[in-house]
Amino acid sequence: MQGGKAMVTYNIERNEDTLLVDFGKPAQNNQIVKDAAARLEEMVKSGELRGGQLLKINGSVSIPVAFVLAHRLCHLFGAIGCFDPKLGKYVICITHNPEYNLGDMID
Repeated sequence: MQGGKAMVTYNIERNEDTLLVDFGKPAQNNQIVKDAAARLEEMVKSGELRGGQLLKINGSVSIPVAFVLAHRLCHLFGAIGCFDPKLGKYVICITHNPEYNLGDMID
């Protein structure tokens, strides 16, 4: 997910209704959470993350990064689903949208 940009410790890109996330250059979580938060803010300011009814997240996260993503994104989207590779589906893990219930599995 480098896309010609300088590689950072955490990569976040949007592809339609899905946020593609992955670790970049090796670092500890204290730096990774800062990079993840900075990238999210950049995406909000540029209009790339405007919010909506549903956002799906797919990729590798540490627990500290998951908290950063959840905190920032739950204010923008009605529901958030995270991909579970064992289930092969997205599991709704945050919802303020009556169309999605906590624990729903979606494609």
